[in-house]
Amino acid sequence: MKVYKFGGASIESIERAKRAVYIMQKALPEKLIVVISAKGKTTNALEEIVTSFMHKNLNDAIGLLKVLELEHLAYAKELLGEIPEKLSQKIRELITEIEWVFDEPTGKGFDYYYDQIVCVGELLSTSIIHVYMMQQGINATWIDARDLIKTDNNYRDANVDWHETETQTQKIITGAFKQAEIIITQGFIGGTDENNSVTLGREGSDYTAAILANIMNADSLSIWKDVPSLLNADPKIFPNTIAIPAITFHEVIEMAYYGAQVIHPKTIKPLQNKNIPLHVKCFLDETLPGTTISNDFEHINYPPIMVLKTNQVLLQVNTKDYSFITEENLSKIYTLFHDCKIKINLIQNAAISFVACVDAHPEKIEILLQKLKNEYEVKRNENLFLFTVRHYTQDVLSEELKNRTILLEQRTRQTVQMIVR
Repeated sequence: MKVYKFGGASIESIERAKRAVYIMQKALPEKLIVVISAKGKTTNALEEIVTSFMHKNLNDAIGLLKVLELEHLAYAKELLGEIPEKLSQKIRELITEIEWVFDEPTGKGFDYYYDQIVCVGELLSTSIIHVYMMQQGINATWIDARDLIKTDNNYRDANVDWHETETQTQKIITGAFKQAEIIITQGFIGGTDENNSVTLGREGSDYTAAILANIMNADSLSIWKDVPSLLNADPKIFPNTIAIPAITFHEVIEMAYYGAQVIHPKTIKPLQNKNIPLHVKCFLDETLPGTTISNDFEHINYPPIMVLKTNQVLLQVNTKDYSFITEENLSKIYTLFHDCKIKINLIQNAAISFVACVDAHPEKIEILLQKLKNEYEVKRNENLFLFTVRHYTQDVLSEELKNRTILLEQRTRQTVQMIVR
């Protein structure tokens, strides 16, 4: 049994959706679990609906939701030729889930309402693709991922209850495979024990696929992208990128930690723990070799691997009374960052100062500054970049840092990180 994951780009057009289903068909008679994301820019559209709702612009939210519904109906009609009554009804039911949220008071916090609304994107796309699969003669079963992936109520970044998820997944999927060749479900979403919807963090569909691969002891997980393989850098930012045909789990998790967007940071652990290989494949040409990620590679000569995180803020926290930044102050400061849900991308401390590079989240940062102001003075630099290079060479650094000002640098034998302007 294998697990395939298709992102939103894989199904954003009719041609791409058909190609994704063709790739699934080629895997038969292998049993297959297929995890699919929301179509194209659907998540962004749903986020606009959340924002309008939370700002009490209900008419705008209703209008945007109607546009989204009509777009999915048009997509389904173009893909299927005629929309079956059951699918039309299913789409209406999913839209109604959001309309029910509109009837609730907005007292439960932004993250709660975000998850109740945004999760519908994956449910819409998979419902449509499932009908097309059946139309193509594929014996497929659609499963709501909220029945499989059980979590706490940490909305927008839910923590998986592995025991409950394993129990539910083995029971439901094993039963479904008795009648179906392919199971189609959603990435990114899960459910609490109160039947509320949650999301696993942006780009969490990879994580969903890894969870299911782990629990079902899959032979492999294939993530289908619109690139030929993993590259040593983002080609939209860096010219002359280099393909990486083979890479270890350890190296990929380092890349993810430093901000590379190719694989979700949480994806690696469930696969590495059971030594399940991960293949990054190109859905535009499935014959390309892609990249294989596993425990089994040794002594790979990697090219310089470059990651650029934009929109960074550098915070310098100084003690007002000139007390040292030692364990007591570090513990206080870390706790405040954690309480404000601010992830630190890079840290450095001196005698009476603590420096942290973080993503620009103005609302969260303002809350943090309020909590720090009684004991600390805080200075900040904004609109910065965090540039990380694994397996760096001086030639690469010299080339990439032309016309840049370095504000802070940390270097080990394998990795250099720089805050630059």
